[in-house]
Amino acid sequence: MTKTVGLIPARWGSTRFPGKPLHPIAGKPLLQHVWERCRRAKTLAAVVIATDDMRIAEAAFAWGAEVSLTKSDHASGTDRIAEVARKMRGVSHLVNIQGDEPLIDPRLIDRLVRQMERDPEVAMITAAHPFENPADAKSPHQVKTVLDRHGHALYFSRSPIPFPRTGAPVYLRHQGIYGYRRDLLLRFVRWAPSPLEQAEALEQLRALENGVKIQVVVAKSGSPGVDTPADARAIERLLLSASTTRQAGNIPR
Repeated sequence: MTKTVGLIPARWGSTRFPGKPLHPIAGKPLLQHVWERCRRAKTLAAVVIATDDMRIAEAAFAWGAEVSLTKSDHASGTDRIAEVARKMRGVSHLVNIQGDEPLIDPRLIDRLVRQMERDPEVAMITAAHPFENPADAKSPHQVKTVLDRHGHALYFSRSPIPFPRTGAPVYLRHQGIYGYRRDLLLRFVRWAPSPLEQAEALEQLRALENGVKIQVVVAKSGSPGVDTPADARAIERLLLSASTTRQAGNIPR
């Protein structure tokens, strides 16, 4: 029996954007947009917001979300969802969904979940997509990945990989959504931060350094995240434009 739950870690104290989860975008808090998109996924038995902040919890309760309160001293969102996962029974898989991607595609979530549930060899899964603009691969803020012939991640880096000795490589942008078998997630958070993880500040390298195969689903495109108020304004313009187009009857909901 398989049962997969979506978990959205949310904290108030972002250094670059305090209060980001409740920042209003097109009339709703950022986090509510994410939650609503996740609820459209067909494969999740539940969607739970994991937070240590009562402001976030109370707002999420108000729009009907299930909330799990966590400790306040977690070093990462992965540690936060692991606390929630540890209390769950009858759950085989968890999906860690970033709380700052209000345009996350529910169909991508379903692809990850279906692949995990049908293949018991998949203990960890994530997603990537080609860069729309290859020049963006030069940014250290955009994480890149390279894959083996079976779709497993060979490495993740803030540097452009592979190095283009010849030709023009197709750079893959890593999208920060992760699916885990529950048992692996609980082991993962007990492992010490690894040398490559510390060098690149990329938590997923801890899994690779401990011998975990990470399956990577390659999508045609990804969804932008919100790191700054300027990003929030750009997302709002996209949402309002899409809403206007739907009202005109040109595209479906």
